Amino acid sequence: MMKSAILASILSTAVAFAPANSGSKTSALHETKADLVALAEKSNPVLGFYDPLGLADKSFWDQGEEATIGFLRHAELKHGRIAMAAFVGYIVQSNFHFTWPQTLAGDLPPSLDLSPEAQWDAIPQYAKVQIFLLIGILEVFDENGGGGQLPHYMSGRKPGEYPTFQPFRDDVHFIFDLYDPFGFTKKRSEEDKAKGRIVELNNGRLAMIGIFGFLAEDHLPGSVPGLLGGVGLKGYDGNCMIPFSSEFSWFS
Repeated sequence: MMKSAILASILSTAVAFAPANSGSKTSALHETKADLVALAEKSNPVLGFYDPLGLADKSFWDQGEEATIGFLRHAELKHGRIAMAAFVGYIVQSNFHFTWPQTLAGDLPPSLDLSPEAQWDAIPQYAKVQIFLLIGILEVFDENGGGGQLPHYMSGRKPGEYPTFQPFRDDVHFIFDLYDPFGFTKKRSEEDKAKGRIVELNNGRLAMIGIFGFLAEDHLPGSVPGLLGGVGLKGYDGNCMIPFSSEFSWFS
């Protein structure tokens, strides 16, 4: 049953990455390769447009240039946000020990003597399954445009835009939106928002480098010289690419 639950959580997440051609709302918002080049100049004038694999020239699932670029832009922003959360979370997990119980049995979170990767290995397996299930639910909600609120990101949705939870608030109970839960951006000008999107893009790219720097240094001390003795790194002899390695591994 344990393996079935884990497989279900992984499959629910995988569904979110499949292309969708639903009858959801459409939009005139589209981007071309020329738009990517212009964005690259704004976000990093030194590097400019960098696409060594030529992905912007592909046609993912034979849906054309604009759909392909919509996929790439949405994916980069989403993973940049995840990396920013991971980067901050890594520092917090390395230096702060939360004192409230983590399980119904009253167990506290793993000790700070462990690295964040080892802390993950130490939490109960059902906690890990819950986390993956929640990720899967959020991915499916995004993939479906919040039940048709927004078009698919390959069909004109603004890159990185996540659907609101308003229908859930209306029909079930209150829950904060993932983006701007307190409405701080409502009065910002469009010019201000455009600058903010470039800042977010660059921060996400830097965070991706940062979190992999932490992982590399923990796994192979000295591989990232600038991190020696920094942010509470403690080393890790496991494989952070196998999230259930402390229970079992399909790859060992």
